[in-house]
Amino acid sequence: MIIFDLACQHDHRFEGWFQSREDFDSQLASGLIACPHCGSLAIRRIPSAVHLASSAPVPAAVAAKPAAATPVIDMRAGALAAFRQLTEVLLANCEDVGADFAEEARRIHYVEAPERSIRGEASAEEYEALLEEGIEVFRLARLKPGDMH
Repeated sequence: MIIFDLACQHDHRFEGWFQSREDFDSQLASGLIACPHCGSLAIRRIPSAVHLASSAPVPAAVAAKPAAATPVIDMRAGALAAFRQLTEVLLANCEDVGADFAEEARRIHYVEAPERSIRGEASAEEYEALLEEGIEVFRLARLKPGDMH
């Protein structure tokens, strides 16, 4: 796994995780990498902080020098907060149609029901069939109010 620091044309900075440099290049060329802030597809790699490991002892003068105060960002906490926010938005703004999800998604797609955001349950076969019909759906873990604590 390789992690690249990326930025869009508006200089929004984010990181991407890829299997290899070739995987990054392929996804970039295919337009599969978008800025999570603005959706821009004009993405570029930016210099990353470098970590050098050494078995050499640290000189006493360097070790005794206090480190400059730098902000610390816990990426896991940020990702979890973003997931919680997404979950809350989906729960608040999508009608829960339960096990009737595939049927209701088709009704909306074929303009037999009012257009709206829905969520619910679908089997793997139903999910694949919806995609094959050109109905845009995506999978998430089962979401219920109170799950995100």
